[in-house]
Amino acid sequence: MKLVFLDRKTLAPEITLRAPAFEHRWQTHEETEPHQVLERLQDADIAIVNKVRLGADILAQLPRLKLVVIAATGSDNVDLDACRQAGIAVCNIQDYSKNSVPEHALAMIMALNRSLNAYHASVVAGRWQQSGQFCYFDYPVRDLADQTLGLIGYGTIAKDLEKLATALGMKVIVGARKGQPAGKGRVGFEQLLKEADVVSLHCPLTPETRHLIGERELTLMKDDALLINVGRGGLVDEAALLAALAQKRIGGAGVDVVSQEPPAPDNPLMQALQYPNFILTPHVAWASHNAMQRLADQLIDNIEAFVAGKPQNRLV
Repeated sequence: MKLVFLDRKTLAPEITLRAPAFEHRWQTHEETEPHQVLERLQDADIAIVNKVRLGADILAQLPRLKLVVIAATGSDNVDLDACRQAGIAVCNIQDYSKNSVPEHALAMIMALNRSLNAYHASVVAGRWQQSGQFCYFDYPVRDLADQTLGLIGYGTIAKDLEKLATALGMKVIVGARKGQPAGKGRVGFEQLLKEADVVSLHCPLTPETRHLIGERELTLMKDDALLINVGRGGLVDEAALLAALAQKRIGGAGVDVVSQEPPAPDNPLMQALQYPNFILTPHVAWASHNAMQRLADQLIDNIEAFVAGKPQNRLV
């Protein structure tokens, strides 16, 4: 049985991928361009991908392929309907970053509330010496206690962020799906935007959630509220977010994911880096060493379970 990993570079080099416990051939590519996918998977039984796209056109030309293992939780890079029609099983990685992503989101919330980046940059620029006293008050500093955290999406990561936030004295509200009425344990989507001091996104990217937060939604938020996105880049209209920051219509934003990664130099979020109340990190919320090793271990577990006839974490 032949296994092909198309983008091993998406895991840090120190992460160990143990050999599956069955007879196999393993082929690794650090990265794979779109025009190389078909050739590299031509004789593969199992394809391993993180961000490489597998569309219907490619999948239709791989009659030998039995399993696609996504080395991540998100599956928007794989055409699941095409896999279903072709009889190709698909599995993903689940709950591996349940500590890493919530902690990253919380770090962004804390940094923005305390204006850490802004104050650090001002000290580097000599502002402290210019102030003539022991401190200065150029940027707001706010406590998390008694603030309201609004969660949009309520899976494992959001629930773990809720635990962290609650321990710090925050009130947590969970939003209903956009366009759906409030229900048990859920406030209306628009109500959440109006009430929350911090809005944190934890949704998959689907046609329904693309640009979930746009100009109108940003207008509904408090003018000192924070937006955190550690979900998917396409959840936010990036041009609208840039405009909101430029016009000081929100308090700030922390973003770990962009609609196109890496972003082009003219991406609105790259332009937003000029603002002291904006933090952009390169899609590393998930990437603690502990989380990556759990991912790698579960990846092999998924493969071994499938070959043993006891598939787990199946999406298709």
